[in-house]
Amino acid sequence: MSQRTRTRPDASARALREAYDTALLDLDGVVYAGGEAIAHAVDALGVARDGGMHLAYVTNNALRTPDAVAEHLTELGVPAEASDVITSAQAVARLIADQVPAGSRVLVVGGDGLRVALRERGLVPVESADDDPAAVVQGYGGPDLAWGRFAEASYAVARGVPWFASNTDLTIPGARGIAPGNGAAVEVVRIATGAEPRVAGKPLPPMHRETILRTGAERPLVVGDRLDTDIEGANVGGVDSLLVLTGVTDAAQLLAAAPKYRPTYVDADLRGLLTGQPEVAEAAGADGGFVCGGWTAAVRDGELVAEGEGAALDGLRALCAAAWTYAGDGTCGLDADKALTRVGF
Repeated sequence: MSQRTRTRPDASARALREAYDTALLDLDGVVYAGGEAIAHAVDALGVARDGGMHLAYVTNNALRTPDAVAEHLTELGVPAEASDVITSAQAVARLIADQVPAGSRVLVVGGDGLRVALRERGLVPVESADDDPAAVVQGYGGPDLAWGRFAEASYAVARGVPWFASNTDLTIPGARGIAPGNGAAVEVVRIATGAEPRVAGKPLPPMHRETILRTGAERPLVVGDRLDTDIEGANVGGVDSLLVLTGVTDAAQLLAAAPKYRPTYVDADLRGLLTGQPEVAEAAGADGGFVCGGWTAAVRDGELVAEGEGAALDGLRALCAAAWTYAGDGTCGLDADKALTRVGF
């Protein structure tokens, strides 16, 4: 899909929960981290839901089943049903089912989420390369996944068995920090075999297809914390997006984003669903730049600068416009540390 190059965050006069019918919410780094709810998430989602917005939870984490995810969300104070949860395990299971005969055996390297999703598609999970699998599937299996599971996958893939991965996120946010994700585990099998998996999860089309099929969303808004999965996936699907700064992406990474990673909107956390989004306008006068709230941002003498005062997020939005306009179809390589410190990041 051909899209314009975004050079600034969009404005919205209406609260986002009113402008969109469905929020397609990532989980890790957006709703919770390390199993605990992120600040303001529960209350914000409650207000959005009570106002009529459909909440769907779309995660690249293939470890848990939709039932387990929905139960966890409900325990956190975010009532959810299994049908509200879409996982990369479901997307990859559909992808595999389209490629192999019904009833085929599939070697699983991952958790219960993958096994349940495969059974839903009429496939049979197995544990060994010697079980004559028609496919190998790899998904996040948690920190205790045995090393021998990678060996089983490698044996089968080396024999020419088709290899699939739920996703290739290199990292996953947790309560103690950023940990290796499924993409790191996929690299183990890639190094051992030299093969390349077919991938289903965000930002690729199979995950977008699975999400639309299961939610029926007409005016969806993707909400995520990662540029390289959530936001890129929204752009690939031609869907608007809201980046929240509660997970993997920080302000400096946002300013350096290439066009395929640039979100429609930026906010601190899920309270951004409950408000409109301010306009980022071109500054008047010869010096140029961009204005948002009380801040003006520009590139001057090869440096990003910010002047004024006000909300830190408004300063960040103005800096996005200055950095993205300067970068055009590329990435902004300018040092942003001083400007980000000036606005409060």
